[in-house]
Amino acid sequence: MDLGETMLAIADIWRNGRRSVRDFAADRRALAATEFAVIVPVMLVMFFGTVEFSSAVAIDRKVTLIARTLSDLTSQSTTLVDSDMQNSFTASISIIMPYDATLVRGTISQIYIDANSIATVQWSKSGTIASGATQATLATSARKAGDKVTSTIPASLLMPKTYLVLSEVSYTYTPTVGYVLKSSIPLSDVSYTRPRQVSCVPYNGVPSSC
Repeated sequence: MDLGETMLAIADIWRNGRRSVRDFAADRRALAATEFAVIVPVMLVMFFGTVEFSSAVAIDRKVTLIARTLSDLTSQSTTLVDSDMQNSFTASISIIMPYDATLVRGTISQIYIDANSIATVQWSKSGTIASGATQATLATSARKAGDKVTSTIPASLLMPKTYLVLSEVSYTYTPTVGYVLKSSIPLSDVSYTRPRQVSCVPYNGVPSSC
């Protein structure tokens, strides 16, 4: 092989080497694009899942606080009228902020446990806050005076000839994005307290005596 052929061979090897480097770089770009396409959905699931689950946990905790606050405020009263009840619902439901307060529904009931440990509702009232409102609106409760609720009360609280204040709070959590949690989640909690200053708490004169 003469000098000219040798130089041509070297030039051909050089061109092929450069082409191989370019091909390798292109392959790496394709690999990176593939990895990105695989990783991004996983990262989105992790991100939105964390946001949606953390919001649900935070709201669930607030629902518990609302239930406890509502029963606590009621049990500290000596007597109640509609304005008192409205204030209790307003103060309690406002705990849900900065989340949507219109999705909260609270119910407060007084229960009498007779000598046979039978629990009966004496009075019950519900409350909500409408959009843009600063005060709660009273509503009819699903529980009625005279309803027997013995089976729903823990056995340890069924002390004969005593009264219980029962608060029930519900909230329907709907994920803002809905990327991971696809449907609404009903959240709820209850709280029981004993009347603090009197044996029972009359509401609008019911009961007339304890």
